[in-house]
Amino acid sequence: MDKLFLVSFLGLLITAYAVAGNMLYDNFNILGELEDLDIAEEDAELFEDPFWISERGGKVLVNVDSFGAVGDGVSDDTEAFRKAWNTSCSTPKSVFLVPPGRRYLVNATKFQGPCADRLVVQIDGTITAPDEPNDWDPNLPRLWLDFSKLKGVVFQGNGVIDGSGSKWWASSCKKNKSNPCRGAPTALTIDSSSSIKVKGLTIQNSQQMNFVISRCDSVRVSEVQVSCPGDSPNTDGIHITGSTNVVLQDSKIGTGDDCISIVNASSSIKMKRIYCGPGHGVSIGSLGKDNSTAIVTKVVLDTALLRETTNGVRIKTWQGGSGYVRGVRFENVRMEDVANPIIIDQFYCDSPKTCQNQTSAVQISQIMYRNISGTTKSKEAMKFACSDTTPCSNIVLSNINLEKKDGTAETYCNSAQGFGTGIVNPSADCLNSNDKGYIHIDHKENKVELAERTGDRIIHTEL
Repeated sequence: MDKLFLVSFLGLLITAYAVAGNMLYDNFNILGELEDLDIAEEDAELFEDPFWISERGGKVLVNVDSFGAVGDGVSDDTEAFRKAWNTSCSTPKSVFLVPPGRRYLVNATKFQGPCADRLVVQIDGTITAPDEPNDWDPNLPRLWLDFSKLKGVVFQGNGVIDGSGSKWWASSCKKNKSNPCRGAPTALTIDSSSSIKVKGLTIQNSQQMNFVISRCDSVRVSEVQVSCPGDSPNTDGIHITGSTNVVLQDSKIGTGDDCISIVNASSSIKMKRIYCGPGHGVSIGSLGKDNSTAIVTKVVLDTALLRETTNGVRIKTWQGGSGYVRGVRFENVRMEDVANPIIIDQFYCDSPKTCQNQTSAVQISQIMYRNISGTTKSKEAMKFACSDTTPCSNIVLSNINLEKKDGTAETYCNSAQGFGTGIVNPSADCLNSNDKGYIHIDHKENKVELAERTGDRIIHTEL
């Protein structure tokens, strides 16, 4: 954003204060803050290229086949993987190798560190999970391949991690309401780790979530593909929780739930060049369930294509929660036949029972949507359904163009305040008003007006 525009816009805000006689915007530099919100994609190369094939690389090759793995997709190779891991983890500059051309059946396993320096996990073959839920290890009900307490480890290769999830999906209560609701394993988990790089892998058909990054710092994920059927329940593509300084880029995700979900205690998250579809979009949340406190800050999505998803860029919170979502920028996003392209839903209710109205809410502020275009399936291309007691504030819309193929697109607001710059289609005038009279700032016409809020219906979203 050029400095002349910023100075001009700040001048309008100052005029607005004089006209309205109150401090509507507490922070003059909200636009500046959102402009400065950035996370380095590749600070410096954290890792050497693992030239383990050549002698010059100085790598120690630890092949799972050397520890008794069969790789026929039928024999249980779990113990061979455990032995190979123990050796590679304790050996400096080693490569834990899953060779190409074979299919290794591996049960739920924890691969724990800390490990010796410069470990590379090279997955070129296919790792597959047992497909029978009733045979799953009861001691690890939510895990399949779980890596923890690692530092400076590279996961890479052209291989596949296949969760064999079809029977798990069929037994889900979301598929059949007569089934009991229960958790299912995550295909790949990286937990309590730092300085991790993941590149080139395919993760597919997970029992539930595909790839979870939990309690980590400094993670780089690139050229990863996640694939599940669009009707597979709760199969989030990449799920980030309790983590900081995470970059996801150049990845393609198609699944039955959120392509990317970012939840509590996560900050400095950047997503770039992301393809999403099918799925439920790119989401912050859900947050605040069971009256919990949640904090998410500094999130950037830059350059994405979302095709035929049920949501586009979404922030979802439960009633009764507390904490805040602050400092988010969604930009350069193309929507193609997306049902809810831009949505904030503070009445999220993913429950078979009706959620009770509650007054407390996770506070949502400093959210920028910029250069977002495409087509919407739903009438409400933009929906800001915010809490009456904790309104959404400082929502910035810049160069938005969302159209409905067979009708007129609209914007819905409830207790949401913000402003637009450049083209905003459909119009979002409802952001410029609330019960007390919010200020309408028209940069193009150089006008400042007061407006009243319209619409006060409460929406409960159930997905």
